[in-house]
Amino acid sequence: MKFDIFNFHPHIAAGVRAAGYVTPTPIQEQAIPPVMQGYDVMGLAQTGTGKTAAFVLPILQRLMQGERGRVRALIIAPTRELAEQTHETIGSLGQQTRLRSITVYGGVNINPQMQKLRNGVEIVVACPGRLLDHIGQGTIDLSHVEVLVLDEADQMFDMGFLPDVRRILQKLPPKRQTLMFSATMPAEIKRLAGDILGDPVTVQAGSTAPPVTVTHALYPVEQHLKTALLLELLRHTDTESVLIFTRTKHRAKRLGEQLEKAGYRAASLQGNLSQARRQAALDGFRDGSFQVLVATDIAARGIDVSQISHVINYDIPDTAEAYIHRIGRTGRAARTGDAFTMVTGDDMAMVRTIERALNATLERRTVQGFNYSVPAPGRDSEFARPPREPRTSRKPAVAKKAVAQGLAGTQTGTRKAANPGKAQQRPTQAAHTSSAPAPRSFRTRRSQ
Repeated sequence: MKFDIFNFHPHIAAGVRAAGYVTPTPIQEQAIPPVMQGYDVMGLAQTGTGKTAAFVLPILQRLMQGERGRVRALIIAPTRELAEQTHETIGSLGQQTRLRSITVYGGVNINPQMQKLRNGVEIVVACPGRLLDHIGQGTIDLSHVEVLVLDEADQMFDMGFLPDVRRILQKLPPKRQTLMFSATMPAEIKRLAGDILGDPVTVQAGSTAPPVTVTHALYPVEQHLKTALLLELLRHTDTESVLIFTRTKHRAKRLGEQLEKAGYRAASLQGNLSQARRQAALDGFRDGSFQVLVATDIAARGIDVSQISHVINYDIPDTAEAYIHRIGRTGRAARTGDAFTMVTGDDMAMVRTIERALNATLERRTVQGFNYSVPAPGRDSEFARPPREPRTSRKPAVAKKAVAQGLAGTQTGTRKAANPGKAQQRPTQAAHTSSAPAPRSFRTRRSQ
């Protein structure tokens, strides 16, 4: 089966050929026909199966007819990386259509987004939070939306975006085509699909197990020895491109720094980075500038790199579905891949859950010559957050000036004490304002 069978507009067909597409992937073969016929579609597919083109191509085909300059298609994605990836696919496949798309997400200046919306676009690829900002400020008109796509719906649920998504749905025309794509189908996603999809066509591609080209194994180890074991694994493993998953963004950052100090071309991808630095890390991993990328699950949703030779779970994921999703990043395009997972005694329950889901026992391995008996330190010195510098309410120059004025006041004596009432109050006020602030309590924020 070739792409010619879909009878795309000549300008779209030219984009397909320029992108090197010849044979549709299973999800494209199943999803494109019903989407082009106007049906609502529920698609179940992992990252890397070609699902983005499965909805982008029919959208481009639909928008070739009709008015330009207003938002007619809205694609909602959970992360900036995935939004950019979708935007790039639209630009690649639709380069000859003159259809305009923009990305809308937080962490960057909102004004350029407003200007592009004022100039007129047909497709908006948005993250929920910033899209709600535009809706609240009246800088986006969604009254003409004909097609809505919810991409990676399960990840949006994991990130707590479903209430935002439901608020956005209230601003859209009730008569529209709705497409939902998800790697897994938890109960909340089933309920959402039942609420917003009308008599949908369900398509599914990919299996519930990792690719057969992947060899995966468990490495039991104490928590405090994980980094040392990771370095040992990297030293004794023939790696090309390594994707490492951590549970928190703070740990991703620190681990990336430690690998870089150890001499590896490493970077981290996590939510505390600016968009420019996130994009630089992702681009560097794709083009080989970085051999190792350390990422959280959320930040890594936009990674679609076929050359990954190894996936290493520094922290075990929270669900069997997440494990399969991570492992599926390697062993692509007829390549072989390896997936290593470090596990502690506390992870055994999740290991059994994963093994039941895969209907297989995962191999346990040890690294010869590695010292597993090193005792744990008295405190977590590896990933403990460094103490924050005390804040000062004034700039240094201002503070020096205030001190100088205070000294001058003590020298002028009776002239400064012209008002006895005020003079008597000053010591009490000074003692009150100079007292040390109470220690701050730090709350652990959700990783991204």
